[in-house]
Amino acid sequence: MVATVLRLRYRILGNNLSRRPWQLVGFCFGVLWALGLLALIVAGFVALSASQSLSLIAPVLVFGGGLLLLGWLLGPLLLAGLDSTVDASRLAPFPLRRSQLMSALAAVGATGIPGIITAAAASSSLILWVRWPAALLVAVPAVVLAVATCVVATQLMSALSQSSGSRRGREITGTLVLIVLILSGPILTGVLSVLDRATGELSSRFADAAAVLGWTPLAAAWSAPVDAAAGSWAAALAKLAIAAATLALLVWLWDRVLTASTVAPARRSVRAVRSGALQLFGRMPTGGVGATWARSLTAWLRDPRYLRQLIVVPLFPILFAFAGGVDGWLFGASAVMAALVLAIAGYADISYDGTAFASVISTGIRGRDDRLGRLLGAACIGVPLLLAVAIITTSVAGTQENLPALLGAALGLLLSGYGVTAVSSALIVTPVPSPGDSPFRSVPGQTFLNSLLVFVVWGAALVLASPALVLAVVATVGGSAVLGWIALAVGVGAGLAAIAGGVLLGGRTLDRTAPDLLQRIKAFPT
Repeated sequence: MVATVLRLRYRILGNNLSRRPWQLVGFCFGVLWALGLLALIVAGFVALSASQSLSLIAPVLVFGGGLLLLGWLLGPLLLAGLDSTVDASRLAPFPLRRSQLMSALAAVGATGIPGIITAAAASSSLILWVRWPAALLVAVPAVVLAVATCVVATQLMSALSQSSGSRRGREITGTLVLIVLILSGPILTGVLSVLDRATGELSSRFADAAAVLGWTPLAAAWSAPVDAAAGSWAAALAKLAIAAATLALLVWLWDRVLTASTVAPARRSVRAVRSGALQLFGRMPTGGVGATWARSLTAWLRDPRYLRQLIVVPLFPILFAFAGGVDGWLFGASAVMAALVLAIAGYADISYDGTAFASVISTGIRGRDDRLGRLLGAACIGVPLLLAVAIITTSVAGTQENLPALLGAALGLLLSGYGVTAVSSALIVTPVPSPGDSPFRSVPGQTFLNSLLVFVVWGAALVLASPALVLAVVATVGGSAVLGWIALAVGVGAGLAAIAGGVLLGGRTLDRTAPDLLQRIKAFPT
């Protein structure tokens, strides 16, 4: 049964790649990247084994193993390589015993590219114990336990995500995890810098932290061979027991979650809405522009797929403050970087409508009204957010004199981007996550070409905003207040001109391409 599921999985993958050449190109690039990463890991293990120092091997192995398991836990579909065409819900109708279902899903997770690379990298860690043959007796089962734990952990997280009764809860959890991942680098840097200042001996702190982490389920399997090589057999066997117990607990939890998700019916929450409550639709102007404006603004305020595109905007100043301090140029340019992200947030806006775009076409709304309404909805969120970032960062850094130039560059880029996306979203649709999907879920049908189109839109926005960007740089470097105000005027003027042209051109384009866009959306794999 497991072999049958694997054959079907690879046949589906082969069919998808044969029908979509650009997806095949992206798949090949992914394989090459994974092989390059594996080569680096193996080279690192070879170099580490030459040191013959357990005090150096232990922290690297323990922290690396712990991060590996965290990766499989937090990114069940992005990092763990699960194929969305094979999951518990799709296999539930078939006459499979629970053990067969779990074995099939585990085999699918282990035979994906990340699973194969993880198994190969974990096996290459045996190189470290060539000079301690006795440690190999512990290292071999430890590696098996570590890889199996990664596979089972990611299947458990995927099953939990799919079985959650509240879509809003899944969306909030996925967004919070995404924020933690974005901030993990600065947080780790800050913690280590504090430890370094407190003791002056960062290496000893690493060793102490590794010693503690080695007794946790995250890294017990990786720490056991270290103790065996040092002659601490009691500790090594105890850590192997912890690793085995962790795997057994994860399997038990996975079994319980699968039982609940594949046997018990899904609960659907129903929220009562007061009769006649039109919310934003009752406050915006009537007509095509007003209705589209209300619908677009509602999506930006409530749809997590839109909100996740805004997460990095307030996080930019935090990331840059950790990277170069509040007096660094990166922190000062936070508003421009935020504008660069917001400028292309709607480059394929119609994709988020899905097949509901048919209702937009059926209303007979003019293309330019649709373009203007979507643009106003995005601007109601993007412009105030950008102004807040610019004002706060210049106030914190004490560079208020640069505010006009900074706003000129940021607003010029943002408004020019809105003009470009008014045209691009009338031409481009791309597979996007469905409502309620995890932010880590891979999107079927996404191609390498679709990824390149983002850079084309970025390039067009940068070209249109280049006069304001150049003036802003000159004004900031030269300390010219007059040039700063000129940059602001040029940025806003050029941006509004780009919007006017984009709405007109995009509107005419949408009038022509709307039925074709709907057909392409319907053809996306689900």
